[in-house]
Amino acid sequence: MEKIRISAVRYANTYPFIFGLTECGFTKKAVLETDHPADCALKLIDGRSDLGLMPVAAIPFLKEPTIIGDYCIGANGKVRTVQIMSNTPFEDVKTVYLDYRSRTSVALIKVIAASFWKKEFKWVDTASGFNFEMILNREAVVLIGDQCFELEGKFIYKCDLAEEWKKFTGLPFVFACWVANKPLPDKFTEDFNNALYYGVNNIDLVLERFGKTGAITGTDLRKYLTENIDFILDTNKRTAMNLFLDLQKSI
Repeated sequence: MEKIRISAVRYANTYPFIFGLTECGFTKKAVLETDHPADCALKLIDGRSDLGLMPVAAIPFLKEPTIIGDYCIGANGKVRTVQIMSNTPFEDVKTVYLDYRSRTSVALIKVIAASFWKKEFKWVDTASGFNFEMILNREAVVLIGDQCFELEGKFIYKCDLAEEWKKFTGLPFVFACWVANKPLPDKFTEDFNNALYYGVNNIDLVLERFGKTGAITGTDLRKYLTENIDFILDTNKRTAMNLFLDLQKSI
């Protein structure tokens, strides 16, 4: 039997998942790769992965998506790693550059702008190599991941999109959850969920392994993983996912 192919996200918010999967032996029983969120989605859509940390906005593009396990990348308020930033007050912004690495965050800013802010922007897609720091007056950027920690000091005006969603809906937000594009063995999914549990519930060990690497380190990483990211895919988050997917249809 061929090994099951897993695509995870390569940002700090996935450290507990990566830790749990590697410590529980999934690098031996599966092919585990890390990708940008948009690439995770594409791999699942075109069949290059069997299971992935799927951006919620991309779930409708799968023919038969199945959410696996009890864990996700979510936030119940400020997330810090999904922001719109500018050196112009947002009411004066005309053009927004969209991070090419994310589907859900791009859809989220469009939902917020249309449904809550009642404001229209000129949306501009970006690609690898785009310099997000070199924007002009009346322009803004949507940034995701560890880069938000690196660049947030470069901008005067910042808005956390998970916090903004919570303000208008009263709900948490789910950026990505574990989704399979085909039936998986029950034993595999049970072991997979247990591995995620192990990682999420051993943050001290996660920090020992990852706390000195990447853009987010030390106490910043601890606070991020314990206060900003909410890993549990509970009923409220499923409700929020459904609302977001409904609103996404109108943008």
